[in-house]
Amino acid sequence: MSAESVFPQLEALLPHVQKPIQYVGGELNSTVKPWDECDVRWALMYPDAYEVGLPNQGVMILYEVLNEREGVLAERTYSVWPDLEELMREHKVPQFTVDSHRPVGAFDVFGLSFSTELGYTNMFTALDLAGIPLEAKDRTVDHPIVLAGGHAAFNPEPIADFIDCAVIGDGEQAVLEITEIIRAWKAEGRPGGREEVLFRLARTGGVYVPGFYDVEYLPDGRIGRVVPNRSGVPWRVSKHTVMDLDEWPYPKQPLVPLAETVHERMSVEIFRGCTRGCRFCQAGMITRPVRERSITGIGEMVEKGLKATGFEEVGLLSLSSADHSEIGDIAKGLADRYTEDKIGLSLPSTRVDAFNVDLANELTRNGRRSGLTFAPEGGSERMRKVINKMVSEEDLIRTVATAYGNGWRQVKLYFMCGLPTETDEDVLQIGDMAVNVIAKGREVSGQNDIRCTVSIGGFVPKPHTPFQWAPQLSAEDTDARLKKLRDKIRDDKKYGRSIGFRYHDGKPGIVEGLLSRGDRRVGAVIREVYESGGRFDGWREHFSYDLWMKSAEKTLPAFGVDVDWYTTRERTYEEVLPWDHLDSGLDKDWLWEDWQDSLDETEVEDCRWTPCFDCGVCPQLDLDIQIGPTGKKLLPLTVVK
Repeated sequence: MSAESVFPQLEALLPHVQKPIQYVGGELNSTVKPWDECDVRWALMYPDAYEVGLPNQGVMILYEVLNEREGVLAERTYSVWPDLEELMREHKVPQFTVDSHRPVGAFDVFGLSFSTELGYTNMFTALDLAGIPLEAKDRTVDHPIVLAGGHAAFNPEPIADFIDCAVIGDGEQAVLEITEIIRAWKAEGRPGGREEVLFRLARTGGVYVPGFYDVEYLPDGRIGRVVPNRSGVPWRVSKHTVMDLDEWPYPKQPLVPLAETVHERMSVEIFRGCTRGCRFCQAGMITRPVRERSITGIGEMVEKGLKATGFEEVGLLSLSSADHSEIGDIAKGLADRYTEDKIGLSLPSTRVDAFNVDLANELTRNGRRSGLTFAPEGGSERMRKVINKMVSEEDLIRTVATAYGNGWRQVKLYFMCGLPTETDEDVLQIGDMAVNVIAKGREVSGQNDIRCTVSIGGFVPKPHTPFQWAPQLSAEDTDARLKKLRDKIRDDKKYGRSIGFRYHDGKPGIVEGLLSRGDRRVGAVIREVYESGGRFDGWREHFSYDLWMKSAEKTLPAFGVDVDWYTTRERTYEEVLPWDHLDSGLDKDWLWEDWQDSLDETEVEDCRWTPCFDCGVCPQLDLDIQIGPTGKKLLPLTVVK
């Protein structure tokens, strides 16, 4: 395929679409390298709209890592909205990169980062627009290698027929290793074609090629086993883990969007991994062990990033940022350093037991004082023991009292509905907690303008977690439970008006559940949804539950299974799970024991501060938890007056 820019054809279409600015490229800190001077070329995609995809840290990091390498280029592509898709089909304009508007089909690798399974239909759209056959078996040596990564790639089986390979875990070192394998294969004249380069990737043990594995099924629909279908391919594929984050200080020059995006800030990942052990949290499980970036490394990244972007806010990112062993010094040091520049600091959300008013004051010293967000997750004390969220209501009330007493007026509380063993009463206690929060806030502040927003999402069991065996609550039962809670809050004449109530109905969660724990047979459902017009399933206005259910009813009976079989059915210990051959480092027996502990309402401590609980990650992958303190201080760049 020609690598010529398609911008002349695209430009004529832009006056006829919404937000054309998102397709033109040229962002500050973007990179365009000469095509002919590079021998390995990547097209990187976050399969969602520009406004969601551009701020994605994972894609931004890989974009920089690859472009720093001599002879390698990486360009970005995002999902086009249906209005442009229609025009592109009509005028035969292929899926393009925003950096130089080259056709995605001309690249060597088409890498997609899936943080959620609801981006799968957008992958189909991009493949089809790019002229890349949807099924991996139909591609030739001249088509890009289609590679999946991101958290959803820890179970890529639902899209196994449509991707060439998947990488699980951290991508920084993995993409460079893959690049060198492809470079060598191309230099040799591409011997053995597509199958040979995929085999070279597979035999490393760190790249999963679904085509080299056969899945055998039992008469009752369960998986019998997953076996390699050629010699030299490993039985299990391991995840990649970057151990020294200070060696990978990316992004060094974050992209500055041209159009409005979901995050308008410069972000620094202050540590990776989490050992809190929340049983519902896939991200916490699959990113173990904890690896902290040093306080000086964080300071250097913030300094360079602000100079490179001009942003006025810094996001300190991780799964639980207040757990960084030096978070107090980090927040104070950065607030001191940027007092005169009025640079604001933010954390994604704050753990109840990690919050203190000194930290909160440092975070808001140079910026606006917005609301605080806490995530108790479970409505009752019992549920929080089930999910291993070791926060008591007493802790929460004490924390919000401190916040309200120090001038905050808004608190947002995040919960889940449909957790294992949950009852109506557990969910109704969310209302009681919100009332107690408002009452305490009025008491300590002496004000009545106190607000508490309750936000509730549906629980979806995820692979590689203790809840991977759990039944999912049906959409109907989820909605009924949430209606009871909504009515309880509305009926409270004294406090109800001070409590905001936001929730997602149970339908998107069922589709996500089908995809998150699905196997290769679910691929037929995804393709049917795509061919019936499914797009942007992560967007409420585009998502169609009925389309997914109709597509499932049309395709799954041929395999003797249905949606309930994948979602509301509980699994047994003996069952082979679709992702068992993908090694996240977690010991399956440990996960099962933790699942049993949850049913007994037994809590497990954070292994950062206690003896090892034998989850398996550190010894199996020859890794170790890395935390401070480093003994260093983040000194201001200039004297603070």
